[in-house]
Amino acid sequence: MQKVSFFKSIHVKLVLIYVLLIIIALQIIGIYFSKQLETNLKTNFQDSIRQRIELVHYSVREEMLKVRDENTPPTIEDSLKPILQGFSTEDINKINVVDRHDRILATSEDDQTIVGQRINEEIIQQAASSETLLDKISLDRDTGQRIWILAVPIMDNVGSKEDLKGVIYVQSNIEKVYEQLNEINRIFAAGIAVSLAITIILGILVARTITRPISDMRKQAQAMSKGNYARKVRVYGTDEIGQLAIAFNHLTNRLQEAQSTTEAERRKLASVLSNMTDGVIATDRKGKIILINDPALELLHDSRETTLNRPIASVLRLDQEYSFEDLIHMKDPVNLDFSMNDAPYVLRANFSVIQKETGFVNGLITVLHDITEQEKIDMERREFVANVSHELRTPLTTMRSYLEALAEGAWKDENIAPTFLNVTQTETERMIRLVNDLLQLSKMDSQEYELNLEFVEFNKFFTQIIDRFEMSKSQNVEFVRLLPEKSYFVDIDTDKLTQVIDNIISNALKYSPDGGNIRFGFTVHDNMIRVMISDDGMGIPKENVTRIFDRFYRVDRARARSMGGTGLGLAIAREMIEAHGGKIWAESEEGQGTTIFFTLPYELDEAGDWE
Repeated sequence: MQKVSFFKSIHVKLVLIYVLLIIIALQIIGIYFSKQLETNLKTNFQDSIRQRIELVHYSVREEMLKVRDENTPPTIEDSLKPILQGFSTEDINKINVVDRHDRILATSEDDQTIVGQRINEEIIQQAASSETLLDKISLDRDTGQRIWILAVPIMDNVGSKEDLKGVIYVQSNIEKVYEQLNEINRIFAAGIAVSLAITIILGILVARTITRPISDMRKQAQAMSKGNYARKVRVYGTDEIGQLAIAFNHLTNRLQEAQSTTEAERRKLASVLSNMTDGVIATDRKGKIILINDPALELLHDSRETTLNRPIASVLRLDQEYSFEDLIHMKDPVNLDFSMNDAPYVLRANFSVIQKETGFVNGLITVLHDITEQEKIDMERREFVANVSHELRTPLTTMRSYLEALAEGAWKDENIAPTFLNVTQTETERMIRLVNDLLQLSKMDSQEYELNLEFVEFNKFFTQIIDRFEMSKSQNVEFVRLLPEKSYFVDIDTDKLTQVIDNIISNALKYSPDGGNIRFGFTVHDNMIRVMISDDGMGIPKENVTRIFDRFYRVDRARARSMGGTGLGLAIAREMIEAHGGKIWAESEEGQGTTIFFTLPYELDEAGDWE
């Protein structure tokens, strides 16, 4: 997980928000306090000046209204001077009394040279013309400080313009008010700075109490994402964050239990999928393969890399006939024919839809079974029934024809009747042989037989059977013996193995031409005797060599039937050899003869072992 930068952390954000709120609050309070303080200080200062100017106004007015002789001192200038100087203080820079002709009658300044001079101040003229008190704040031209200028008209009778006696012009030092205000603001700012410092420290501590459990929960969430559920969040209190930490720890425990359960189920599922013999394929809702087990890969002869994320219809080679939507609605199993080069290979696919309770399709489960052997057995069973029906129908048809002829009067003919009866007897014996062979095969299939085993010297046993056929053969065929001189002993059922060898030699005599050879021999390999019986007959086509041990299979059916064969001899031989723990097979080339091999376990004749 990406590390959170310092300025993006919630701890810094909480502190910044907390400090900004305090700063905004202090700023609002400071501005309000400063404005109110400035207003109050100015109002108090101006009220104080006005109160004193009212006294000055009263005294000056009384002096100006006195009736005096111009030749009798004191003059009005002399009488006004002490009044003005008596009211001159540190707050009031100067007081001038101006007559209605804008001439200075008296001043509180030390420099009395301006007395009698005209003063050109706009505020004096405006006060005189409006006969009302006017004031303004201005800058002193000499000092550059702020001063409060006040112009008070002196009236004899209020309301008559002719009664204007003059104007009192006052300049007061209001700069001290602003200096006092600035000092108070500096003190207030220092207090704000100290309070902000304390606020920041408290904000960090307060934010830490909030962000610490959140940070712990973040670390726990990171650990949980990596599969570590052992770590717990520390609970710092019982408030909402503490309750959240408790809930988070409870959630961790539940997730750990759920993870353990899921992991156990996953292992069970993986074990089932890997150990089951059937192939299982799972797809997503779009039909692409997301899971396939090893048996399915073996059945499809494919690799995991080439099957994952591919459409299932394409992997199963059904894309030409079915779409994924068709497979979703498929209720019956589908046979998949993967046969190649005359090698049958058939799979059966069963489809099951994965659906939510709402009916939404999440995917498809496909189970594959190898039914090649089953199909082969079904086909062999059908062929077996057909072959038995055919083998029985031919002699039965022949017998019916001859019996019908006999029934119609042919039995009276001494020349024809014996022939018909002989054919009927021959066909009956053929059917008896066929039924006996079928019964024998049935017993061997159901394992309702026991081998009467005995130890015999195979060299002598094999030689006796060859001698018997050599003495009774009617064809001009030479027997060639390639038998070892060393004696080998086998544990066999002599009757059944005699039947096997008789069957093989009989077939060799049937298909050997006059003047041909039949070769007999055996060799020893890995504690097994390998017996060989070879002829110079017509041979078997290469594609049919492996099928001659199937029931009723004959390369040349017409010729075999004319020779009296049932097509079951080699099938019986294979069952008997396999019952002895051996194998039987053929090697042949068309036109070059056929060689039958079979193997048997043997015991080497050692001194003292046999008596």
